[in-house]
Amino acid sequence: MKKVLRIMSSPRGEASISAKLGNAIVERVKGKYPDSVVKERNLAKNVFPHLDEALINSFFTPTESLSAEQVEIIKYSNEAIAELQEADIIVIDTPMYNFSISSTLKTYLDHIVRRGVTFTTTEKYPGGIEGLLKNKKVYLAFSASGIYSEGGAFQSYDFVAPHLKAVLGWVGMKDITVFRAEGLAIPTVQETALQKGIDSIVID
Repeated sequence: MKKVLRIMSSPRGEASISAKLGNAIVERVKGKYPDSVVKERNLAKNVFPHLDEALINSFFTPTESLSAEQVEIIKYSNEAIAELQEADIIVIDTPMYNFSISSTLKTYLDHIVRRGVTFTTTEKYPGGIEGLLKNKKVYLAFSASGIYSEGGAFQSYDFVAPHLKAVLGWVGMKDITVFRAEGLAIPTVQETALQKGIDSIVID
């Protein structure tokens, strides 16, 4: 049985192209693994609090020294990390906003990257960093108004896939595949963009 975590970040609900592409990825996963169990986290409906002094201080306080208030402060982070630890497959819907990810997804990432919890430092590991969320498969459902994939005119402006690959890789999730619905604002491309993205989905 595969445990699938679906993370949705678009505020557009059912109208979201990234969500539609994400739906298709999940269906393909369920087709390959019929006994899969899917858990959803909608970041647009359940927004994580932005980092502030109290939250950062709580992250760096040893577990045994946390106050009751600090335990409450980091509960969102702990819940999100527990979901990732449990999942075998993660599907992230990620529309492009101003060349990057949504602020809700960025805040989510801020909650899951924690020293001693999702990554550790060591002299023995290459680069001094060892991610602790290992043996996960990640699929990104990327949507954008322009063409940002390899060979596209705006490839150098894509700070979505590289950013997510860097952050997720930092915490141990290095097996990442990107499926793209691109050109959603280009008249000659927009009508077939989503279907092209869906047709490209291969679950390995």
